[in-house]
Amino acid sequence: MAAPPAAAPETRCTVTDDRLAELSGLVVDDGRVWAMSDGGRRVDVHRLDADCEVVETRTADVDPFDAEDLALGPDGELWVADTGDNDRSRETVAAIVLERGGDARLHRFTYPDGPHDAEALLVDASGVPYVITKEVGVPAGVYRPAAPPEGRGPFPLERVAQVSLPASDTEGGPIGGVGSRTVTGAGASADGRVVALRTYTDAWLFPVPDGDLAAAFAGEPARVPLPGEPQGEAVAFEPDGTLLSGSETRGGEPGELRAVPGAAALAAEPFTPPAAEPAAPAEPPAPEWLPALIGGGVTVGVLVLLAAALSLRARGR
Repeated sequence: MAAPPAAAPETRCTVTDDRLAELSGLVVDDGRVWAMSDGGRRVDVHRLDADCEVVETRTADVDPFDAEDLALGPDGELWVADTGDNDRSRETVAAIVLERGGDARLHRFTYPDGPHDAEALLVDASGVPYVITKEVGVPAGVYRPAAPPEGRGPFPLERVAQVSLPASDTEGGPIGGVGSRTVTGAGASADGRVVALRTYTDAWLFPVPDGDLAAAFAGEPARVPLPGEPQGEAVAFEPDGTLLSGSETRGGEPGELRAVPGAAALAAEPFTPPAAEPAAPAEPPAPEWLPALIGGGVTVGVLVLLAAALSLRARGR
């Protein structure tokens, strides 16, 4: 049975504080909403009241390269994802962890396959961080260290999954249709049973089997449309399963904090791994002369005739 459609987002409040003009990360800890902007030379995480006013700020004496997302650790720590890399030139990325007691720690990481830009971070129940990359035209990669990090590192990451989000017709965002499949943030439900990956236009909800985040991304997600956000990059869950989303200020249009009640229930069904598809029958190899003809500018009509001839030849065997 198909899941019911998600409710339309409800505006909670408008974010007018200049410190959150580039809102890119949200978490909810014991009902308290924490938010951060991306970029900058400081680590500042702000607690918001019901009117989106800043009522508390936590900082770390660390100069980030490009902080992009916020995740909640198993003991209530605030994990700042210093993982932005628009030029794909960084040798390491980092997580800056603000502990409830006021201390901060820094962990550095290296990718196994070269630099990536990333704006999404999750942390599982054992304290292992998962970085989800921001890709255009190819699946997003999901990377994690082999164990919870201790010390500065750098710790090697391993690629444990990839995500190809479905196409969406939701309108919004700064880069048109391609933005509907570009991962700009992540969040997890309070019980860890559901995770959300968001794009500029939608949130995609995945059920988590037995706490295994890597396995979650093999499933089919439920969609929560988030239309009309000027540059949506932040997502989180409240304890009752309400999905929160937030956007940067863009073009003079301030971002809003919006809510979709009951969203987590859309993905709360038990996870069933997709059945393996049967292997396609082997096609006969292409003749050695075919690539040369294609490289020489063969017309589309000739290619179609060649393909049809090859198919008939294969059936006659």
